[in-house]
Amino acid sequence: MSKAPLMPMATAVWLVENTSLTFKQIANFCKLHEVEIQGIADGEVAKGIVGYNPIISGQLTKDEIKLSSEDESRPLNIIDDEVEVKNVENKVKKYVPLSKRQDKPDSALWLIKNHSILKDSQIAKLVGITKNSVSSIRNKSYWNYNSLNAKDPVAMGLFAQKELVQAIEKAQRKIEKEKKDKEKLNLSRKN
Repeated sequence: MSKAPLMPMATAVWLVENTSLTFKQIANFCKLHEVEIQGIADGEVAKGIVGYNPIISGQLTKDEIKLSSEDESRPLNIIDDEVEVKNVENKVKKYVPLSKRQDKPDSALWLIKNHSILKDSQIAKLVGITKNSVSSIRNKSYWNYNSLNAKDPVAMGLFAQKELVQAIEKAQRKIEKEKKDKEKLNLSRKN
């Protein structure tokens, strides 16, 4: 089954106003009834709807409209390119309630103890505290270090297990790369 365009009524308004396509072609493309398209042309339907240009939105090409305008039996074909949708939830800062904010240094301590390969910047990003705070916890110079209790941040809901696994894998890749670079440097010095 062919897909309908985005905002079919607004697309139909634009096609009626800007092309010489038949009502049937526009109706078939927009998945609307031919009588609705007739009503748009007469000004009885879709009053106040601003036309939506399907060329600018990448759903049609000028050539496609031209070919269908010249041949009334030819249907309009929507461009069926898959659009890559980026996951925006990574960029959204998650609100941490006041009651859990005191757990952030505890979580940083847990990560330092249990996943020592993580860099301070990675821990800071995961937990949501400053890199300086992580460094001071690692160096045991944090202002409240003696009262910190290591707590699992995933169990407390500060971030997902998936994020922790990704950070650990990234740290491991970086360590492997540094080892390879060091080996290459040692080999080049010997030669």
